[in-house]
Amino acid sequence: MAYTIAFAGKGGTGKTTLTGLLIDYLGKKGKGPILAVDADANSNLNEVLGVEVETTLGEIREDVVNSGLAVDDPIPTGMSKQDYLDFKLASAMVEEDDYDLLVMGRTQGKGCYCFVNGLLQSQIAKVASQYRYLVVDNEAGMEHISRGILPHVDAVVLVSDCSRRGVQAAGRIAGLVRELKLEPKVMKLIINRAPPGGVNEGTMDEVRKQGLDLLGVVPQDELVYEYDCEGRPTVSLPAGSKARAAFETMIDEII
Repeated sequence: MAYTIAFAGKGGTGKTTLTGLLIDYLGKKGKGPILAVDADANSNLNEVLGVEVETTLGEIREDVVNSGLAVDDPIPTGMSKQDYLDFKLASAMVEEDDYDLLVMGRTQGKGCYCFVNGLLQSQIAKVASQYRYLVVDNEAGMEHISRGILPHVDAVVLVSDCSRRGVQAAGRIAGLVRELKLEPKVMKLIINRAPPGGVNEGTMDEVRKQGLDLLGVVPQDELVYEYDCEGRPTVSLPAGSKARAAFETMIDEII
């Protein structure tokens, strides 16, 4: 069974950046194979990793739901929906040297995500045993875990910015983890994008109030911003970059 690491936190805290850096670190340390899952409907983990995605589970869902309703039916004549699903799901996996990437993506219409969640669950269940690590970038919460999409969770990494609201959101997610009795081996908080002066004492008070285990602080790194603006993969950050260097000192406590 793959060792499963789930990143979660309020939107905009930089959890996708840290997810990508962890995947890159594991690959470079020879700890693959790794299954990376972008479970955020607003998916951009592939951009952090610097890979192209041909199709997402959301797009496959649209093809299946709309089959037979248009002249340009995506499902070839004579092929069943199940056969088409199996074919498309096989092509949805982005294969790299050290990791494979599966992207949930969003649906285009008003339909719920139940179908896409089901696809994600079935695909993970089918292939997870082939990997040493399963690393998941969640939505702004733990919805995918609460719905039983992941077989189990070994480590939960809560990511917050320096705001009290970010820490409060992390506290609510930690409460959900306990409520669901997921019992991960590790559950840690990382405060990301800290200003030069460090984390405000009011925010630290909130960390203590929420009963969170603070693993460490990642400083604001202008290089991350520059790479994003230039469309460069975050994982190509140099070893000496402030964000990468700080985060990598914490990884042994996660894996």
